Amino acid sequence: MKALIAAAALGLASVLGHGAAAETCGGVYTVQPGDSLSVIADKLYKNAGMWSIIHNRNIDAIGPKPSAIRVGMKLDLACVNGLPLGLAGGRALQDATPVAAQPIRIEAGNAAVRHKINLLTGDDFEPFTGKELHNGGLLTDLVNAAMTEANPERGFAIHWVDHWAAHFDPLLSNALLDVGFPWYKPNCTELPDNYRCKNLLFSDPLFETLTLMFADASRPVRFASDEDLFGKSICRPKGYDTSIFNENGRNWLREEKITLVVAATPGDCFDLVLEGGADGVVLNEFTGRDKMKEMGIADRIQVVPEPISIQSHHVVVHKSHPEAQELLAIVNDGLRGIREDGSYQKIVEDHLARVWAGF
Repeated sequence: MKALIAAAALGLASVLGHGAAAETCGGVYTVQPGDSLSVIADKLYKNAGMWSIIHNRNIDAIGPKPSAIRVGMKLDLACVNGLPLGLAGGRALQDATPVAAQPIRIEAGNAAVRHKINLLTGDDFEPFTGKELHNGGLLTDLVNAAMTEANPERGFAIHWVDHWAAHFDPLLSNALLDVGFPWYKPNCTELPDNYRCKNLLFSDPLFETLTLMFADASRPVRFASDEDLFGKSICRPKGYDTSIFNENGRNWLREEKITLVVAATPGDCFDLVLEGGADGVVLNEFTGRDKMKEMGIADRIQVVPEPISIQSHHVVVHKSHPEAQELLAIVNDGLRGIREDGSYQKIVEDHLARVWAGF
């Protein structure tokens, strides 16, 4: 991925060297007759598969169905790999080149940190958290910026525990560490007995992602309505949340409308799909696309162009923590601050440029 990012940066440098220094990258696009997200992506990003980056950035306006755009709608487009050029409201092209990637520096722990606000995350959740990712990944970067903005009097520290199953219990449930990230929030109105709903409090959203189905391109899946998936077998890696299949009145699992296939890893799910053992694998779009690239199977996989779900990632604190509300208020204050001063969007665009260069 680093080589591809470097190549993208060189490409931008080449463009800038030919008199385009005043050009802007990203900005606002007005939907035209005949447009779809894939048409817009092909036209402006030169890659129809990047429809999801437009959807993800404009979820509040578009809603869950990518087909819901309408003529005249204003879409905010991120600058990715130096495109799109020339739209109103864009950033100067030379300001959009990602800085050199910096893996997170993890300091050795000591007893002094117990007086700080101690945040908990883990490795190997690309592109959101990872020790080798730029600034620890997109969501680590956002959380660090939010806490820096909030500037709590007692300070803060981010800790890495790679055994994700231990985060809820015992680390957060016993207040051994204060808050954790990033965690998806189920629909707690419909699923009040879900562990997360019963035991955790959630911050304002850090970032929303599309959860998509990936199928065998030789056996493409149609998903225009829920009924299209009835009778299908869907793979989900072990430990991944499955409440998305019962939310919003679907009850796909409760009423056995689909068959859930559990595999050890996302890669194992893709293997099952290509071997005919499952009709599709459901993952957030970044994990899915990254795994396709890693396995060299991108040309064999259909990315189904209708999200299964829109999932928001949050900072969480256990309800039993004596300072739960105070801690969430600090996080939320910091998030509001970086959204208002523009640094939130700069961090997101910087990371997305790296991610899409890698794809």
